[in-house]
Amino acid sequence: MLIIFLGVLSQWIAWRLQLPAIVLMSIAGLLVGPIFEIIHPAESFGELFNPFISLAVAIILFEGSLNLNFKEIRTFSKPILRIVTLGAFIAWIAGSLAAHYIAGLSWAVAFVIGGLFIVTGPTVILPLLRQAKLKSRPAAILKWEGIVVDPFGALLALFAFQFVLFANGDETAAAFGLFFLASLFAAGLGAGAGGLMGLMFEKGQVPEFLKAPMVFGMVLLTFVVSDLIMHETGLLAVTAMGMMMANMNIASINDMRHFKENISVLLISSIFVMLTASLSLEVLIGIFNWQIVSFVLATLFVVRPLSIWLSTIGTDLTIQEKTLVGWIAPRGIVALTVSGYFAGVLLEAGFADAELLTALTFALVFSTVIAHGFTISWLGKKLGLATAEDPGVIIVGASRFATKLGEALADLNKNVLIVDPSWGRLQGARQAGLKTYAGEILSEHTDYEVELTPYETMIVATETDSYNSLVVNNFVPELGRTNLYQTAIHIGDPSDFHVSLSGRTLFAEQWNIHELEAKTEEGYTMRKTQLTDQFSFEDFKGKWSDEMIPLFIQRSQGKIEFFEGSNKLEPKAGDVVVSFTSPARQSERTQERLENKRVKIATQSKE
Repeated sequence: MLIIFLGVLSQWIAWRLQLPAIVLMSIAGLLVGPIFEIIHPAESFGELFNPFISLAVAIILFEGSLNLNFKEIRTFSKPILRIVTLGAFIAWIAGSLAAHYIAGLSWAVAFVIGGLFIVTGPTVILPLLRQAKLKSRPAAILKWEGIVVDPFGALLALFAFQFVLFANGDETAAAFGLFFLASLFAAGLGAGAGGLMGLMFEKGQVPEFLKAPMVFGMVLLTFVVSDLIMHETGLLAVTAMGMMMANMNIASINDMRHFKENISVLLISSIFVMLTASLSLEVLIGIFNWQIVSFVLATLFVVRPLSIWLSTIGTDLTIQEKTLVGWIAPRGIVALTVSGYFAGVLLEAGFADAELLTALTFALVFSTVIAHGFTISWLGKKLGLATAEDPGVIIVGASRFATKLGEALADLNKNVLIVDPSWGRLQGARQAGLKTYAGEILSEHTDYEVELTPYETMIVATETDSYNSLVVNNFVPELGRTNLYQTAIHIGDPSDFHVSLSGRTLFAEQWNIHELEAKTEEGYTMRKTQLTDQFSFEDFKGKWSDEMIPLFIQRSQGKIEFFEGSNKLEPKAGDVVVSFTSPARQSERTQERLENKRVKIATQSKE
């Protein structure tokens, strides 16, 4: 109970305070584990401890690989291929040299741990990318590297271990060759399992309510079968399975992806607390060994940048992208769990210095998580690879009112994008100088054509109520329901239909898109009103309430908040109220200004 509670609480606190969640989870585990000794997960779970963590890692890695669609990287596949092959090899060799010459490990142990430490993994990189909001290209590079290299890091460590045994005469050439056959079998098993699942789904052989559970069971089966044949090949199998399904264009892939993502968040939260709580004080004290500290610094500032810069020579990556990718490489659960396995087998094989592996691994994991967790957002912004600090607004539907609303937001220096399937309907928005995209917002193609990361709020304002609800439902996992608005229902009784609304009702129940369009035809215009101590919002409503529709307010700090049915805003002095005002009121306002100007001139002439 405490593990799950602390894990989820750490995620929530991190979201509230905009801090790296992994750092808070690790600290929580250290506090309740080795520091205050409240819980001892390894002792409590007993023999189930390592299997549970291994199965959880398999699920997390599969969920991450479900996002590896090759369409995402079709324009920059060369640098990713270089990073996950040549870059990983350089990191292995350089990391092994550092482990031998700096950490003082024997060559055998150094090459095993050097292969393992090339991993970054979805357990750490995906939460950081969610927090940092990088642009699509650097985010995709880090995501693909983290997921693809994860199983290969474990395989490299296994390869190095098999080679060490072979070189010492403890393994035959046939046993050494079995490693390669087992790896090929794991990749084939995973791809086959993914293809089988995909075909069954597309042919309607599995009902909707069983799709996610069947995939869940197949992932565990694939992982365990592969791992029983040869230890640590299960990660490769589930990665191949996820990539196969991600590229089969399965209609229900998004539903499964969201289901797996929810499970992954819970598992990541729990596992980080479990692993850090299971450490001993001796391991924590051992971290401050000067050799370990020197090795961590060398890995951060030499090994990682060197592997990225050398492997991407001749690619189209910019200096800024190389700098960011060359710095961000946090290690996570896979490094911790797999290093524990190799520490045991290396000690059994007679390598006494393998007892340092646990302290060395945790030092690298915790250092990289803190260093990269706290710097990824800052560095991304400094290098121009992060989205705008002030999040923007997407408006779906290119009506005349939507265009006017977009202009009003753009006048306040907000990032606005208007999306509509019709190129012709977007003409007014283009003429107004707004950013537009002609395409279907729900299309998979849009995911790869439009950079949606800079936009935090979405307004769905088409003329079809059911479509509005469908769009909002689709984007709830990405944007959250509180950031999704849709125009009011205009057919039937709105109170009867309200339960099927997916987002917040924009403005008020009576102002559906047809009513707003009618007001636009009547000549209604956007009007900004600055509130002061002398002219409050109550004064504003009293003077203009007859023919005025409050749309949104800009807080004195610059934040935009929309008026909507269930939430009564309280504008204060210093805020700007943007309203949709009738031409009669606008004319009266103009006359007032002219009259005030005339009186002022007359007064000055008398003086």
